[in-house]
Amino acid sequence: MSHYYTNQSDTKSKPALIKAYFPFQEFDFWTDHGVFSKNTIDFGSRLLIETARHHLPNGRILDVGCGYGPIGIVLASLWPTQRMDMVDINDRAIALAAKNATLNHCDNVTVFFSDLFSRIETTYAMILSNPPVRAGKHIVHAMISEAKTYLIDEGTFWIVLQTKQGAASAKQKMIDVFGNVDIVAKDKGYLILCSRKTKEEGNA
Repeated sequence: MSHYYTNQSDTKSKPALIKAYFPFQEFDFWTDHGVFSKNTIDFGSRLLIETARHHLPNGRILDVGCGYGPIGIVLASLWPTQRMDMVDINDRAIALAAKNATLNHCDNVTVFFSDLFSRIETTYAMILSNPPVRAGKHIVHAMISEAKTYLIDEGTFWIVLQTKQGAASAKQKMIDVFGNVDIVAKDKGYLILCSRKTKEEGNA
């Protein structure tokens, strides 16, 4: 099955500028063929943004599988004193995310290539993702397993999934890896799941 968590540089390009409206702010985003949800910010990403914005930490944040950048850029604009790193494996998405960070005046954003955490060299207070479920369960579970290593003690990992697209197995995987998971929000078949890296686990 075709999916977006892959290099899309050979896909025919047709850039488009879309507007995204939130109760607190309006954003502009360049999108293109070969990136996820190119016509509008999908409901899952919106739910993750609306939920996570009330829990933004005092520390560096990472958006994994950022696509053209809506999650990371919206949150970075709300928390301009904190650093936001955004990574993807899709070259076109990376270019668009960097362009959109500039377009929306987010000077606290850094966008770069990374296959999950392969190029990550620091730790974060928050890691979040609308994961590429079509790339396969193994990718989602690898993201969950690896995220713990890149969190500071008491750092949190956030993920949005549909109940019909593996939310139950991801929830169990988060319990297996972190020892805890909370359903922070639930709407229209989507769940926002959050796990915390406790000090006891971090020092084990």
